[in-house]
Parts: sequence; C-alpha cells; structure tokens
Amino acid sequence: MSSLEDRGEVGVPVATAPSSSSAGLGVGAAGAGLEAGPGMPGGQEEAGIRREGAGQEPDPDAPPKKRVRLLQEGEACKLEERLYAVLCCTVCLDLPKASVYQCTNGHLMCAGCFIHLLADARLKEEQATCPNCRCEISKSLCCRNLAVEKAVSELPFECNFCLKQFPRSVLERHQKEECQDRVTVCKYKRIGCPWKGPFHELTVHEAECCHPTKTGNELMGILDEMDQSHRKEMQLYNGIFSLLCFEKIGFTEVQFRPYRTDDFITRLYYETPRFTVLNQTWVLKARVNDSERNPNLSCKRTLSFQLILKSKINSALECSYLLLKGPYDDVKIKPVIYHYVFSNDANETDYMPLPIIDSIECNKLLAAKNINLRLFIFQIQK
Repeated sequence: MSSLEDRGEVGVPVATAPSSSSAGLGVGAAGAGLEAGPGMPGGQEEAGIRREGAGQEPDPDAPPKKRVRLLQEGEACKLEERLYAVLCCTVCLDLPKASVYQCTNGHLMCAGCFIHLLADARLKEEQATCPNCRCEISKSLCCRNLAVEKAVSELPFECNFCLKQFPRSVLERHQKEECQDRVTVCKYKRIGCPWKGPFHELTVHEAECCHPTKTGNELMGILDEMDQSHRKEMQLYNGIFSLLCFEKIGFTEVQFRPYRTDDFITRLYYETPRFTVLNQTWVLKARVNDSERNPNLSCKRTLSFQLILKSKINSALECSYLLLKGPYDDVKIKPVIYHYVFSNDANETDYMPLPIIDSIECNKLLAAKNINLRLFIFQIQK
C-alpha cells in the first residue's frame, strides 16, 4: 500500500503542477490514458484523433515513403477518374465515343479499334485476337456492351472550346449550338471573308466586316471559284441523269470475296463470282493499296477495282459503269462514273480507285467477311 501511495503522491503533483516541460505533459497524458483504461472509449477517441491528425499532417521527420503513403491515403480519388480507367478501350486507352465491343472475356474495345484489329488481321492473313487475353475476336464472336455505352455517355467530358465539363450525351449539342467559345465563321464567308473566331465575337466582327461593302469587280474572283466547284457537282449529277435515259441499263449486287496469291510474298486480292448484266458475263476484282508490299504497315489504305468482261463479243462494247454501296452496308462512297470500250482484245479495265471517303471507311470494308456493293452498267448506243 505504501508503495502505491508513494507512486500516487509522485504522479499527482506532476500531473497538476503547472510545469512547461515536455516530460511533465507526457506523463500527464499517460496518466489520463491509464485512468481511462485499455479498451475504454476515451482511449479509442484519443487514438482516433491522433490517427486523423497523422493523416492530415504527416510528420516531417518521418521517412519519405511513409510521408507519401500518408498523403495518398488522405487524398480520395474522384469516382469519374476511377471509372475512366475501368471503361476505357484496351487498345487506345481512351473512352469510347460510339459503340463499345467486348471479347468473350469481357475486355472492352471502341468501334474504331475493333474494326482496325479485324482489318489488320485480314491483311496479315491471321486470326484477330484480343490485345489483353489473346482470345479470338470477330463480328460474330464479339458483342456490344450497351451498359458501358450508357455509362460512358453520362460521364463528364471537357468541352474542346470552353473547357467546361458536360455529360457526353449533351456535349455534342453544347459544342455545336450552345458554347459561346465555339469556332464560327463569318456569314460573309461566301463572298470571301476568311474570319474565324469564337462565337461571342461574331456579332462584333460582322458589324465591322468590310466584305459587304466591296464592289462587284472585287467579288468576281471569289464568285468564279464558287462557280467552278458548283459546276463540277452539277456535271456529275447531269451525267448520272443522262445515263438513266439510256435504253440498256443493268445493275446487280456484287460480293467481293478475299483470296491470296501463291507468290513468295502473298498479296491480298478480292474477286466476285461471275455475274450476268446486259446479257454479258462479268467479273470484278479489287486490291488493297495498289498491291503494296505491306499494306498493314500503312496508315493510309485504299481499294481499287477492275471490271473484266468474260464473254466473247462480235463488236466493241462501249459502257459507262459505277459502284455504289450495297443496300445493307453503311460505308460511304462518292459516286464516280467511269467509261471504257470493251473488245475481245481489251476486255479488262484499268484498276480504278474505289471512291471511298477515307481510310476509316476502307477499314470497315476490310474488316467485313465480304464486301457487298452495287454495280451499275450503262451501254452506250452508237
């Protein structure tokens, strides 16, 4: 008893004495902890306070690794940033802008990368595989993930002009119609005004634009250029309308099927089965990048086609022909009219470019199992 009383007598003055020494404060804190007892609520609250303080203000004397870990624990990542990493395409590591495809194991690919993988596999004569798990992918094996598409459409994205964030479902309308910083052109562009600037400056510029005050002679050069481009468009449409007035017109759906040559370096070609138009037998052939050695290494991809007459004819056969997209395809093809005079000695046209818009549309055709187009042939009567 005497020893306990002695200890208490020693502890009480230290805890109650108005001392400024750090040792005295430390003993007092320890005494408060002992009075609360281990496992009591008071001790838990003080420990929680000490942990929060350590998370908010790391000790400057702590080791560097410990300080970094405490800072990372104190900063909570935003939900959107975590979703970006989960929903991004496994190929380009960007959020999909349109359709989202998934392999049989659930790895996500945006539509552009998915089509590009299929096109590259066709050019390399390989089976397309998922970049993550290497399982086989194709249009029949992969399916769209509608849940991911809807989730991505609700995530905030940054406007390209004002840098504010909007859900992707409304971002396109905002950038085209609502954003005050979107790039616009002057309404007098048709008469040569080159101004481009943010929308909120458009009214001021149009009030000060000098082009409405120009004389007719000053505007003649600009109008001539506009007339030339308009004349080319009208020439195409007038040519198509005049061809539709011909007596002998034939059209058919054609299906290009891929095949490879037996050369040392195999090349990819397409060919249609024989078909009959205007009582003649024909075949269409196509090639990629004009038989370039390694078209899979090129970013720019094109298709060119050749029309071949297989029938024997008694006299020259003069024809006009053009290829358009098939009824169930979404590829974008500009109509171009080609002319050729067929004979028994000259029964093959030169390879003519298939007038697709860009390499993206070419990849769509290459990724498909077959290429389906519609061929029109007009026989010119002498």
